[in-house]
Amino acid sequence: MTRWLDPSPVQIPASFADLNLPPLIAQTLIRRGIYSPESARAFLHPDENPSVPFPEIEKATDIIKAAIRKQERICVWGDFDVDGQTATTLLVQTLQALGADVVYYIPIRGKENHGVHVESLQPILDGGVSLLLTCDTGITAHEAIDYCNSRGVDVIVTDHHDLGETLPNAKAIINPKLLPDDHPLKNLAGVGVAYKLAEALIASRTSKVESQDLLDLVALGLIADVALLKGETRSLAQKGIRKLRETKRLGIKVMAELAGASLETLTEETIGFTFAPRLNALGRLSDANPAVELLITNNASRARVLAAQIEGLNAQRRLLTSQVTEAAEAQLRENPSLLSEPVIVLSHPNWPGGVVGIVANRLVERYHKPALLLTEGEDGILRGSARSVEGLHITEAIASQKDLLLGFGGHPMAAGLSLPKDNLPAFRRGLGKAIERQLGAMIRKEPTLQIDAWLELHEINLELADALETLAPFGAGNPELILATRNVTLKSATEIGKTKEHLRLTVEDERGNVQSLLWWGGAGEELPEAGAKLDIAYALRASAYRGQRQVSLTFEEYRLTEEKPIEIHKPKLEVRDMRLQPSLLNLQPSTLIWAEGPDRAAGVPRFELRPAEEFSIYTTPPSPADLHRALEIVQPKVVYVFAVTPPPEKTDEFLTHLAGLCKYVLNQRKGKVSLQELAAAMAARESAVRIGLEWLAAGGHLAVSGGDDALVLTRGNGEANQYLQKELYVAVKGILEETAAYRAYFAKADIHRLMEWE
Repeated sequence: MTRWLDPSPVQIPASFADLNLPPLIAQTLIRRGIYSPESARAFLHPDENPSVPFPEIEKATDIIKAAIRKQERICVWGDFDVDGQTATTLLVQTLQALGADVVYYIPIRGKENHGVHVESLQPILDGGVSLLLTCDTGITAHEAIDYCNSRGVDVIVTDHHDLGETLPNAKAIINPKLLPDDHPLKNLAGVGVAYKLAEALIASRTSKVESQDLLDLVALGLIADVALLKGETRSLAQKGIRKLRETKRLGIKVMAELAGASLETLTEETIGFTFAPRLNALGRLSDANPAVELLITNNASRARVLAAQIEGLNAQRRLLTSQVTEAAEAQLRENPSLLSEPVIVLSHPNWPGGVVGIVANRLVERYHKPALLLTEGEDGILRGSARSVEGLHITEAIASQKDLLLGFGGHPMAAGLSLPKDNLPAFRRGLGKAIERQLGAMIRKEPTLQIDAWLELHEINLELADALETLAPFGAGNPELILATRNVTLKSATEIGKTKEHLRLTVEDERGNVQSLLWWGGAGEELPEAGAKLDIAYALRASAYRGQRQVSLTFEEYRLTEEKPIEIHKPKLEVRDMRLQPSLLNLQPSTLIWAEGPDRAAGVPRFELRPAEEFSIYTTPPSPADLHRALEIVQPKVVYVFAVTPPPEKTDEFLTHLAGLCKYVLNQRKGKVSLQELAAAMAARESAVRIGLEWLAAGGHLAVSGGDDALVLTRGNGEANQYLQKELYVAVKGILEETAAYRAYFAKADIHRLMEWE
């Protein structure tokens, strides 16, 4: 069951008046941390912002220009996903326009997997290549780059993946991970990095191509790679989407035609649901090198042949994805305890490696937690793909288990890895603990759905849809708005699509207004009977059908409106001391277990407590007040006291932990959280968390507003007050010491005296 969160009220600054924005748009900007008219204009019109050059890129451009002058052969080495395909195409097209002798190579997934491989490099270097230029790969390719150096071949690395412990011995490295965290280029995907290099090359030489002509490729790669849409990344994506609508690339035009997509009204959804799956199918199930030809060719016949091949591969991809998804869901139904873990980890020897990443992403969307799917090779090696949620750096979590792995790589939202089959149980445990260390109790059994606005059905119109488009493109870092309507009647649910995999829902309100919603992949999902009363949540966009513009609603969630009242009884208390028996095995399934911090998976946190006849106190409470508050809520007849004490955190550890949770809240939950949630995540007193937040604010790391039940965190201005921080630090330290003392007392005190609360 998903818990719906109502939009928090915001006050629109008077300075926004000149922007002439609809209230919902202005409120959304404020909720997303955009408080000034200048920053609002920059967000709404990023195409008007000047281009930001990549720092210290001159060395790379000098090497490339020298190679062109000498007519030395250059090889562009890419990757087989859409980011890698578009980055490769972009650099090849640029180098060709500059008169370079250029060849390209993209590894074949089924044979080589990601990265730069010596075996494949050998024949390429034997063919006379003097300069290797990587894109969307290479930052950890030490062996391959050393091999190039041994053969007198220079290497330039352009990549965006996380850095290894050491940098490779390349002549130049262009990677946004080397930039400061607040740099506007920090979130570039591989194609964005390639574009910055191309932009610098074109600016320094006479070229047959303008940098603006490459922006359609940039949009394809950025959106497909789920790049964080902030800073220049958002600007490039918006400019690129506009360029895609008028693209001259025959390959893209034919792909759109075969897929039945309109380029004139293209949005990031068209890229994400139409172009990206098709191009990815080429890399996942075949050889991605033809994608470069498709995106460059001016031969209409050749473009149609290649696009038709991709269309066929995409149909196979859909079938395989459906099969693996069904098998993954079956595993979860057979072993539902897997869903209680911090990360979903599934494996099967017969799953095609080309689609496990897609299925992992589907599981993330469905269950709101990170997912990792693995397939077993004939050599007994498990290989797979992980997908993350915003706020969790999945590659860092995986890296913590590197001693169990044969290889891994990725970025915050996605990763690939391989490991011996026998290491899977230990890896599963270790990965779960690493994720808990990052997120703590913020990993909830019940996911939340943040509602941005409640609407009546008659308020849904094209004018509103067009207003929402000013916030696009949507994606990571700029999620699509979720709107909702109360108390509608479900009139019908109709299966649609070529394979009847989608649903069209029709709902009606009490005034007789009717709306249809499209539920992508909704066929087979559980629905109430026609006539049921629902609240519905949805996304709203403008679309076109047969040349006519219209409103399009995409279904997100529903909830039944009927709720049964909860009866609360005040029972006589029976206390059972289990402090020397820390096992939950003898408890009844109906027992409500209170568990927080590292033990969160054993039960529920303080803000989810509810009346129950049997109550287990698994985690030692941080204070007498927290204990008594819990007993007042639960009103139990029987209490089992296990009192497992969380590992104590020193002050610095506590503040670092809190800072990590705040980062998660900023990225994943739009800065909205309650003090209780943070305190439960850390198994701490709310006072310690509140002062800890103030310590972070005093350091310029964040700003805190709102009441304890509805805190709003926003990014700070970077200005630190060291003196105030020192005072707050001492206060936090004192509270932590009080908590430690109370827990030590709780472990030995008379159990009945501890429970004196009435």
